[in-house]
Amino acid sequence: QVQLVESGGGLVQAGGSLRLSCAASRNTFTMNTIGWYRQAPGKQRELVAAVSSGGTTNYADSVKGRFTISRDKPKNTVYLQMNSLKPEDTAVYYCNTREYGMDYWGKGTLVTVSS
Repeated sequence: QVQLVESGGGLVQAGGSLRLSCAASRNTFTMNTIGWYRQAPGKQRELVAAVSSGGTTNYADSVKGRFTISRDKPKNTVYLQMNSLKPEDTAVYYCNTREYGMDYWGKGTLVTVSS
């Protein structure tokens, strides 16, 4: 079993930046893909960014060029650097990994971008 804990959310003005962190209870990032998802009120959860075990990254079109996902392997932590934030980025952000067919989610961290 893996526990994921997100942090770093908050209130920021449009154009500002935040860095989210996802800390895992044990080493899972070097074996599995880690994804950041978000869910805005009344909308479905969507993939924002992901990093594979080999380090390949992919991003939703809506965040390309603004968000960067990265890993700190010794700390079992994945980050999401978010720049040039927009009001439409407002959502609860979740960290996810899948291991041996099981999906693991954190409880999420709220990001609110004011206009």
